[in-house]
Amino acid sequence: MKPSLQLKISQQLTMTPQLQQAIRLLQLSTLDLQQEIQQALDSNPMLEVSEEEISEPDPTTENANSAENTANIEEIGANGVDNDAELAAPDSDWNEQIPVELSTDSNWEDTYQSATISSGPAPSDSGSSDYESADSTSSTLLDHLEWQLNLTPMSDTDQLIAFSILDGIDLDGYLRTELEDIVDNLNQSLFSDQDTKQDTESEDSEQLELTEVEAVLKRIQQFDPPGVACRDLRECLLIQLNQLDPDTTWLTPAKNLVDKHLALLGGHDYKQLMRRCKLKEPQLKSVIALIQELNPRPGNMVEFSDVEYVIPDVIVRKEQGIWRVSLNPDSAPKVRINDTYAGMVKRADNSADNTYLKNHLQEARWFLKSLLSRNDTLLKVSSKIVEHQQDFLDHGEEAMKPLVLHDIAEAVEMHESTISRVTTQKFMHTPRGIFELKYFFSSHVSTASGGECSSTAIRAIIKKLIAAENQAKPLSDSKIANLLEEQGIKVARRTIAKYREALNIPPSNERKRLV
Repeated sequence: MKPSLQLKISQQLTMTPQLQQAIRLLQLSTLDLQQEIQQALDSNPMLEVSEEEISEPDPTTENANSAENTANIEEIGANGVDNDAELAAPDSDWNEQIPVELSTDSNWEDTYQSATISSGPAPSDSGSSDYESADSTSSTLLDHLEWQLNLTPMSDTDQLIAFSILDGIDLDGYLRTELEDIVDNLNQSLFSDQDTKQDTESEDSEQLELTEVEAVLKRIQQFDPPGVACRDLRECLLIQLNQLDPDTTWLTPAKNLVDKHLALLGGHDYKQLMRRCKLKEPQLKSVIALIQELNPRPGNMVEFSDVEYVIPDVIVRKEQGIWRVSLNPDSAPKVRINDTYAGMVKRADNSADNTYLKNHLQEARWFLKSLLSRNDTLLKVSSKIVEHQQDFLDHGEEAMKPLVLHDIAEAVEMHESTISRVTTQKFMHTPRGIFELKYFFSSHVSTASGGECSSTAIRAIIKKLIAAENQAKPLSDSKIANLLEEQGIKVARRTIAKYREALNIPPSNERKRLV
């Protein structure tokens, strides 16, 4: 076969660097966007943080004029707003506050509060401090127990046993390691390096015994939180009951029930419990109420993780009977092009310094244009979601309408993949709470009248029915399906079970209670 030259005409979709940057910014969450903006500020000298005070724009007008303003981008806030406002006039009394004389060893911070550029919303009080962020160190249950252990007087051997016990405690506060294994491991580690010439009898006398480990375990079980280092649920509840005030009402029957009849309580066999505990129904109800106040997972009471906040990207308000959507102006720092550096660019100069400035100026404009495109797209999609889910905002979850990505994609004339990027890790602040944009999308179930009902609305109805049920005779999944069918909603029993499990609601046999 001889080599030959052939001409072909074809079309190929190529993503420009500008388009790749716009897509990448579009799918970032608020926190990731703040980091991306900070990285751009650090790497591009043409960008700077805008410190000007701007008024909140009308989102409708801003959305309509955004296409006309993309050609001449000089200063764009992170909320997609052109910042052309003038700087506020300096305070005339500022000069009068300067002391006439300062000591030679004084610092500027000793007299004036240093101003730092913040990437988040400014605090309402200039003198207030963020005490939660000041203590940024996170702690665990093990750290909390070790801290108490260091305050407890113990011998070196007992302290070594205690640390071995702490290593076997899981996040729920239960000891998952057998005491016999702890004894064997400690004996091997303590006496593995002993002199081989040592007398065997004296060596055996120094071996740790199970009773020593049990004694140390009893001391650890008195640590906070109550019930920690327990080996099973029965022991966990008994430890907490023993730490209650001896004068607590129904304390003795509660200890007897947990110690001997906990399996019957888990199976909700109240008739057997009343007969074996020799209690009447009101008395048994009081005993069970006392037991329900205990914590079956004591480790969950200790949470020292860092506080994480959700910053909404979109704010929804009802003004004069109309739901209005606006972007959160405090979701990210406001950036603009540095006029001083931009003025240094010379058109006809091809020197290395001028080329450096030109390239960074172009990158800055692309970055600001991508920010504007991201916020315009987010505003369009959020407005269509609010327009479609007005009944939810007015009446709650039961009025949620079925919605899929294709519906919003057609409304804003974009691809479904773009809508998916916009609604991922983006949050909307509404009078009913803060929700991720994905929350407003749900599948549907057909109704008897030929309409559709959202799965979110069905879950809300199921939750409402279970909340109003007779606890002595809770509703089964089949009964709930029949009640929904009476309302014109056809849902299978297995679908009810799936929705109920998604709501973390136990089945009917576990929801049975004494009246």
